[in-house]
Amino acid sequence: AEMATVPLGFDIDAPRWDQSTFVGRLKHFFNITDPRTVLVPDEELDRAKALVEGCRAGLVPPGSSQEQLLYAKKLYDSAFHPDSGEKMNLIGRMSFQVPAGMAITGCMLQFYRTVPAVVFWQWVNQSFNAIVNYTNRNAASPISLRQIGVAYVTATGTALATAVGLNLYTKRAPPLVARWVPFAAVAAANCVNIPMMRQQEIINGVTVTDEDNNELSHSRRAAVKGITQVVVSRITMAAPGMIILPIIMERLEKFPFMQRIRVLHGPLQALLSGGFLLFMVPAACALFPQRCSLALADLEPELRDSIVVKHGDKVPYVYFNKGL
Repeated sequence: AEMATVPLGFDIDAPRWDQSTFVGRLKHFFNITDPRTVLVPDEELDRAKALVEGCRAGLVPPGSSQEQLLYAKKLYDSAFHPDSGEKMNLIGRMSFQVPAGMAITGCMLQFYRTVPAVVFWQWVNQSFNAIVNYTNRNAASPISLRQIGVAYVTATGTALATAVGLNLYTKRAPPLVARWVPFAAVAAANCVNIPMMRQQEIINGVTVTDEDNNELSHSRRAAVKGITQVVVSRITMAAPGMIILPIIMERLEKFPFMQRIRVLHGPLQALLSGGFLLFMVPAACALFPQRCSLALADLEPELRDSIVVKHGDKVPYVYFNKGL
């Protein structure tokens, strides 16, 4: 097909909003975690990728508007890995967090009273989390099937031990405290699941670059910083829905009309969870910059010394992708 040049000065990879501010990052993640992108067929995603790659090469189909290019970039960011450019599996995409998260969270909050129900829904949640964590890892650090298996079993075990243990412990506690057990289990499991699933980054380090994206080396301290921020983000993502929603349900369930429609309590919790997640998924992703930085002084001594030898004082900070 005949190709046209990109509009003068247009850079498809330049952020549309200032990524150094929380509000700028929030707008960015509202854009790429839009759950509607889950419904876009693969052929359209592939066309969006071709358009983005063409635009990077300085060529786009004639008549393409800037809006079309930006929409193609939105689809590309929602479905393709930022490091490898590979299409991510549907379940692991951040845009799938709202539909999947609302169903799983609603069920965890509804079916928290019996041990078999707690075990089943915590297992479902950890299976989902394992897929999300693997999909959004730093792609430069491959992980073996055995390591994935160990991470999955460890995180699921942590979630179940926390949930079942606290469930038994809170039998005599006020009803509201028992409703908060699923959140405690989710938070504990996140602290295990994410570092385990991304252990290669901690062992071998992540690729760090200078400000102009020139590769410098690999840093374990950078990996630890990035993974810690992801753990905080994931717990923050779940917190409002899993802490506030039980309070709302505790109040609502005292009304006679709510006692008559018990069968609708689960769907209602799922719907309300979706409302929280719709805002919290982008807000939690926006807590920290995607392109994470680390001061040269905070790097491993040998790595810091080698950078100083090569570049002098020209590299005060290193940069890396923290994952999501």
